[in-house]
Amino acid sequence: MEEFLLTLQEVWVQRAFLASSMVGIMCGLLGCFIVLRNMSMIGDALSHAILPGVVVAYMKFGKNTFAFFIGAVIAGLLTAVGITWIQEKVKTKNDAAIGIVFTAMFSIGVIGISSINRQPGVHLDLKDFLFGTILGVSNEDLWLSFIVLIFVILSIALFYRHLFASTFQAVMAQTMGISVQLVHYFLMLLLAFAVVASLRSVGMILVVAMLITPASTALLLTKRLQSVLVLSSIIGFLSAVLGLVVAILLDTTPGPAMALTATAIYLLAVLFAPERGLVFRFLRKRQLRRRIHWEDITKRAYQLEKKGNLSLAMLSERLNDSEGNTQRYIQILRARGFFEKDSLRLTAKARDAANRLIRTHRLWETYLVQELGLSADQIHEDAEKYEHLLTDELVDEMDKKLGYPTTDPHGSPIPSKHILRLMLHELGLRQTAKIAREQLSEHIESQLWELGLLPNSPIAVAQKANQFVEVQQNGKAIRVPMQLAQSISVEKE
Repeated sequence: MEEFLLTLQEVWVQRAFLASSMVGIMCGLLGCFIVLRNMSMIGDALSHAILPGVVVAYMKFGKNTFAFFIGAVIAGLLTAVGITWIQEKVKTKNDAAIGIVFTAMFSIGVIGISSINRQPGVHLDLKDFLFGTILGVSNEDLWLSFIVLIFVILSIALFYRHLFASTFQAVMAQTMGISVQLVHYFLMLLLAFAVVASLRSVGMILVVAMLITPASTALLLTKRLQSVLVLSSIIGFLSAVLGLVVAILLDTTPGPAMALTATAIYLLAVLFAPERGLVFRFLRKRQLRRRIHWEDITKRAYQLEKKGNLSLAMLSERLNDSEGNTQRYIQILRARGFFEKDSLRLTAKARDAANRLIRTHRLWETYLVQELGLSADQIHEDAEKYEHLLTDELVDEMDKKLGYPTTDPHGSPIPSKHILRLMLHELGLRQTAKIAREQLSEHIESQLWELGLLPNSPIAVAQKANQFVEVQQNGKAIRVPMQLAQSISVEKE
């Protein structure tokens, strides 16, 4: 560690950190538009195609940083114009046009370097252009990177509206008076600037990684373009700096170390991004499976309760699960307030949830028959799936479109939306409700008939005791035994 700290005090290391930091921020910013506009291959093409411009500049001016810059930019612009011309005039496919132009330009550059190296006392190493030589950064390189960085930041800030519109809505941008083609060429100019400024840091091959990977990482973490730009520049900065640290510690080539660091950050985002990460997607899917299973238990228990034969064995059989697993899930649901303590009796919250599922199920079946023309025997399995996935807003819209049907294609009643289903004993004093049309069994319906409590008849709780519940109906007091009150379904709007 002491040796590393001493190394950091060296001037050439400090220059390397400054250069790599600026390149990381610059490539991170530009990379967002490159990725969003599906121009990754053009970025790769430009990074290779600038080589002839560098060779010509060397032949005319020798090792001059600003001459390299001008030559490379001219070569990059010629490449962009050539690719666009072939795409539009020759009608060659986009990827083919890119491949044709950049391979030709790169080949010209390689031949030029070979020709220069045959001259006495001249050596121009192709490897330095391909992979960078950041440990040999000069003051001129630093100033060039700084100027390009400032120019890129100012350009994005000033022309953000034009870049945004032409990136996401090219047709709308044209109607706004924005020249999409001019913006495209301007972006190519900025890209050529960035590639040239990155030559010393990561080289013309690995600059593609610094353009694409930080931007792709940022797009996994957020959707707003402004946030993407900020995150991408930060990730580009970290990739460059941490990559350089790794290269110094491992005594390896800085350019590839930076590219691999950017890839490592991308893989972390792939795993742990809040919305799109694989880990969180797995957790959400597992949570969805649990919710569906809990809802299935609630619905099946409610259906069995209505028939008067709710038991652990029957519920397990309906769920096609073991009694042990079913009991474990019931304990979880009991803690969530869906089952009463120490019994299988459902709470009002559970009945309300079950009725919501049943309403969704039967409305979806009705929709499949009326709107899609399916037969009644084709719709049950599909409804079993979508009853867990459709939102309340979509179900309400579907109910409205269907004309608020009261029965499904099988003749079963469709529950109303705003009805809270309770048992009579769950009502508080002076609370009002009405006797539900559907009861748990015909035996209960007959007992209600004997007491004079008819379906849809309004009642109010007048008195509650351990042995009975007294209700008022049309000015008449009726005492209902507590055991029966615990089985009478009432509806409260």
